[in-house]
Amino acid sequence: MLSLETFHQLQSAEGMAALSAAQALAPAEATLLPSLAQLRKTFAPELAAAALETVMLRQRARSKFSRADAMFFTREALEQASGELVARHRAARYHGMAQPVYDVCCSIGGDALGLALAGLAVAGSDLDPLRVAMAEANAAAYGVEANVTFRLADARTFQAPAGAVLFFDPARRRTSRTDTRRRVFHPDDYEPPLSLVERWLGHTAGFGVKVAPGIDYDALPYACEVEIVSVAGEVKEACLWFDSLRRHVRTATVIDAQGHAHALHSVDVSPVAAMPPRRYLYEPDGAVIRAHLVEQLAQLLGAVKIDDMIAFLSSDIHSPTPFARAFEVHEVLPFNLKRLRSRLRELDIGRVVIKKRGSPIDPQVLERQLKLSPALPHAMTLVLTHVLENPSVILCTPVAG
Repeated sequence: MLSLETFHQLQSAEGMAALSAAQALAPAEATLLPSLAQLRKTFAPELAAAALETVMLRQRARSKFSRADAMFFTREALEQASGELVARHRAARYHGMAQPVYDVCCSIGGDALGLALAGLAVAGSDLDPLRVAMAEANAAAYGVEANVTFRLADARTFQAPAGAVLFFDPARRRTSRTDTRRRVFHPDDYEPPLSLVERWLGHTAGFGVKVAPGIDYDALPYACEVEIVSVAGEVKEACLWFDSLRRHVRTATVIDAQGHAHALHSVDVSPVAAMPPRRYLYEPDGAVIRAHLVEQLAQLLGAVKIDDMIAFLSSDIHSPTPFARAFEVHEVLPFNLKRLRSRLRELDIGRVVIKKRGSPIDPQVLERQLKLSPALPHAMTLVLTHVLENPSVILCTPVAG
């Protein structure tokens, strides 16, 4: 485990040299030991190990941070850190705040960076001195050190000034008896627990809390907005918004590959009928599903469900949307392996992509059982699901754009 003393060594001239040498080795998990042995010929064992670990974490962090190669992380902190796109999106909720934003449990500063880049003053705090030091270094890497301060503090004893605005990111991993870290899902098991917010309710101007995206809504005894965020089709985070920062009941935010955010909010809608699939099938983004906004999306698209319990939608007209991926439906068959195999051969299908929702069938096993010939010219997407409660397979192709 990286110590604070070794981290400070990494920031010295010798540490910079160790990082450069480690970078030149282009380390990977498979070459970790020989790379470490090579570095130890020049640098002390602790410094060599820290430099190698930092370089590998920076490689992994590039998908989250545009300046990852100048930043510092621990493995666990990087796993839980908000990526730059999400942090910048979330910072927009605090736009216009004149007072500093208190970033409680700031860790290595992922959200503090997003807030500072938005021009907000940030006061970050964390119980771990190593993470506080890393947050300071990471703020310098982005050139926002003038906008942020970091200090060592325990969130459990933090006293928010009256009318303050906060962001709170409790740890969602806990050390077990075997000294391994495991994810926790119930908010009472967070560190600190979510119940800590009770001391801020009605006392602050507003605050946001980062939680696991799979959080059980029934575990939330508070009046708050739940926002689920996905990036390029992958659900990344959830945030609870309180007091003046609360705008809706539930929100699904989809950040596309270009970094543009699109929001779908909860509104009262009439129940959506379940009917056989029409010409187009829509697979809602995971943020829409987890925010329980499938019926709101159906209303937006003028679509129907294909089953009361399945999160697929269908319509006669293709309506491009950032909240779902569209497919053109060619056939809908009751699921039968022999019949499906025969039909795919009739259509000269040599390649398939298999999706499923509400089906117990293993796509990899099914693909082997289909015994397709790669020489055949066409491709097809197979959707294993239920249509009006009946096990079915939908033959379709993705709609471009």
